[in-house]
Formats: sequence, structure tokens, C-alpha cells
Amino acid sequence: MIGQRDTVSGAHFAFTDRWGGVSAVPYEELNLGGAVGDDPGAVRTNRELAAKSLGIDPARVVWMNQVHGADVAVVDGPWGSAGRIPAVDAVVTARRGLALAVLTADCVPVLLADPVAGVAAAAHAGRPGMVKGVVPAAVRAMESLGADPARIVARTGPAVCGRCYEVPDAMRAEVAAAEPAAHAETSWGTPAVDVCAGVHAQLERLGVRDRQQSPVCTRESDDHFSYRRDRTTGRLAGYVWLD
Repeated sequence: MIGQRDTVSGAHFAFTDRWGGVSAVPYEELNLGGAVGDDPGAVRTNRELAAKSLGIDPARVVWMNQVHGADVAVVDGPWGSAGRIPAVDAVVTARRGLALAVLTADCVPVLLADPVAGVAAAAHAGRPGMVKGVVPAAVRAMESLGADPARIVARTGPAVCGRCYEVPDAMRAEVAAAEPAAHAETSWGTPAVDVCAGVHAQLERLGVRDRQQSPVCTRESDDHFSYRRDRTTGRLAGYVWLD
């Protein structure tokens, strides 16, 4: 259920795999995405199971309406059952104990925290979002709440790797013009994009030194959802929160 978990000075980071939930094929088992065609009841149950396995309140998790953009929302609580979840690709909070979640199935889930300032962020960095600068936007929003990039701890979760993310040559050139570190080649010798490498290069330039990258490629791992591999599939989640 929880494939990876890490705690640094009271900042908690966790990434799910696809197992331990109740969703049926083709979303089996732990689909946490509510907009992929799965039964809504199964998704609610899966979110409750995942949160409880982490020791957090399912009602105290902030989700996003992700649209491959670079907009950021600063939050101090869940949206509420009557509230419309805004279209953002990063959320930032200074509220300790509030969990922020990001959904992915090949895109890069980016979790950030400054434990000293008590500021956390979760960002959804697909190829378009990485190019548009969603991660720098999230860091700037954290800084506005008192975070220092030199203190920020960054964790990126399971995502499609540069050896597997084949794109047309013109697209690779366009992405590399915005972020040269994302230029890649597949294991079979065709143009590719390495979104995670691009994200880490952006974090490096911003002064974020404490960074770790998951070794898991979602396209290669049967334990993880992959849109590029399966098309109709579930979504993984990354969670970050502060004590």
C-alpha cells in the first residue's frame, strides 16, 4: 500500500503503490484518483485505507483538481464537502498536521517541506507543468510563508523515467529549450524527456539541496499505475505533512 515512506525532522513523505485497496480491474487495487472512471465508493474507501495506514485523518487531506498547469493554492484546511476544488497543480500550507496529496500515474509527484518554518507543499509535475514552472512556483509560495530553500527537503516519487518516456523529436527540443536537463533518449534510441531530471535541476537552481528521487519507473513497474503503459488505469498518491 505505502511503497515508500520517509520522515525528516517531523516532516513526513509517503508514496503509494497500487496494492491493498478495493478497486476492480482495470483500477486494481489502490486507485486514489477520483476522475479516471473508477467507482466513487471504491475511491473513497481506498483514500480512507491509505490515510489510516499513514496515521492521518482522511478528512484532513487536501487533494487537487490537477490540470497540468503551474497555478498554486495556499491552504489552511480541506476544501470542504460544499467547496469546489480549484484547478491547481500545487498546494502549499503552513498548517501543521494538514496532509497535502498529489495524484500521478507517470507524472512526477513532488513533495516539499521546510520543517523549521513549518511549511509544506505538494506539486504535480508532468511534462507541461515542469516546462511551465510549477515546482519553482510552489517553492516561491513556500518562501512567502517563511520557508528557506536551503532548509527545504524534497522528495520525488515513482514516475516514468527518461529511458521510457518517448516523445517526438520536436517535442523533446521544445522541452529541452525550457529545461535542458530534461533532454533524454529512450533505451531503444529514440527521443525522450526526463521530467524528473528537469524537476531536480529546477530545485537545484532554487537552492534546494536535500533531494531524493524514487528509483521506480512507473512504466516498468507492475506494482505502480502507468498511463503510458495501460491508458485506462488508476492513480498513485504522494502525501506530505508536518508534525
